[in-house]
Amino acid sequence: MNTASFHQQLVNGTAAENAAFRAIPVVTETLANGAERSLYLAFLTSAYHHVRHTCPLLGTALSHCGRGDGALRAGLIAYIDEEQGHEDWILDDIAALGGDVRQVIEEQPPFAVRMMVAYAYYAIERISPYALLGMVHVLEGLSAALATAAAGRISAALGVNAEAAGFRYLSSHGALDQDHVRLFADLLVAIDTPLRRSMVIQAARDFYRLYGDVLRDLGRNREPYHAV
Repeated sequence: MNTASFHQQLVNGTAAENAAFRAIPVVTETLANGAERSLYLAFLTSAYHHVRHTCPLLGTALSHCGRGDGALRAGLIAYIDEEQGHEDWILDDIAALGGDVRQVIEEQPPFAVRMMVAYAYYAIERISPYALLGMVHVLEGLSAALATAAAGRISAALGVNAEAAGFRYLSSHGALDQDHVRLFADLLVAIDTPLRRSMVIQAARDFYRLYGDVLRDLGRNREPYHAV
């Protein structure tokens, strides 16, 4: 099978979860009308607490690659190089919006974020390093599809330009992840067995639900957040 065939299989196999994610009220409302500053700060705070685990998760998956996982290993190394320092972008955005960066760093992450990150480590270590690709499909695929539009809507609601300070992570992530999605599609060439493919698809289904819970919590807990 070629790359596109498994990528399409992955998209088709997670279509229901993708649709459920896009129907989350805070997602639909933000894409339609933007978001208030407190909600955006809450989103950035949650993002910081899972993005800071991206490179450690990639390293964990790398350490669990076996002799037959050369293509996966090479892809993970490329991702590590690409993902360095993205959590610092988020902290810069929080500071630019008047958030309390020190409090964000020192506080315990929201429960839904803790559960998503914990499951990522579990899936990599106890199921398969290929499970990480399910997380990549969800987080980077959604960023490529939604981040630029969300940045435009949020900045408009706040009365600033999307290129202004405070939007580097969201704006840049949307553009960068277009390239990451292509890298991901190329990496799917390595997924050449039914077992590995089923692991990736199931992990993607799980992460649509877990990341959806992160955003559902944001919608339920709208209130002033780390403003100074």
